[in-house]
Amino acid sequence: MSPTRPSRPAVVVAGAGRLGGALALGLVAKRWPVRVAARSAESQRRARALGLTLATEQDIERARVCLLCVPDQAVAAVADELKAQLPRGAALVHCAGALSLDALGTPQGRVLGSFHPLVAVSDARDSLAGNAVAVSTRSKALRETLERMAEDLGLRVLRVKEAQRAAYHAGAVLSAGGVVATLSAAVEALRVAGISEEDALAALLPLTRSALRGVETRGLAAGYTGPIARGDAGVVAAHLAALPPEVGAVYRPLSRRAVGLIHHRLTPEARAALSQALAEEH
Repeated sequence: MSPTRPSRPAVVVAGAGRLGGALALGLVAKRWPVRVAARSAESQRRARALGLTLATEQDIERARVCLLCVPDQAVAAVADELKAQLPRGAALVHCAGALSLDALGTPQGRVLGSFHPLVAVSDARDSLAGNAVAVSTRSKALRETLERMAEDLGLRVLRVKEAQRAAYHAGAVLSAGGVVATLSAAVEALRVAGISEEDALAALLPLTRSALRGVETRGLAAGYTGPIARGDAGVVAAHLAALPPEVGAVYRPLSRRAVGLIHHRLTPEARAALSQALAEEH
């Protein structure tokens, strides 16, 4: 006989922004009983536009899990407000990547947790499936419920230690916003070459996707390509000579990181030449 799976308890999602909407829509699609607590008229309008049901006072009083999908700086205040409304047995769970459980305040007998999807959600209708989620809680029962939630949403569970939340979140930010920021530098480099932003993105986005496919298939070091992988310090020097200083300031540290990543593929002579080409100008 297979082990009993956790049930789908009543959920209140506090916040009707992009992540709150995406979580609510994803859970509703898997038949979780979900209500959305939206305080402002604009938030209520967004929830209704998504076809979501707004939470009544009775819904909040019956909730078993409350997901806080609010800005990081609002977590503590909203948590304090909801503690007075939720039943004593309801779990309070924030969805902030960098915050520990301490952000929810003193437990006061309540179960606390965090559930942070590693997804760049730009619209509430975005699917979360195929990504990961960081889960943290001291409660075995809540962990099982959150893992069932992750399974239904198509998310792979990561367990993150509370003391390392900031490092975990920094890595997540680098892999999403960091890539976008790097692309902005690449677009600027193509602008110097006389290529418009529209044409640059049309050319660079498929290139970025092909690089990610290489990493997905062969790993970081084996998936890395370009002049540094070939040990071509002359090309690297030409790049730096052609780039405006603000783009060069992005190119240099990323390229030095790449040399360290694939150092085993380079001869000592190539490593030395690349290090010289990438040295900071004074």
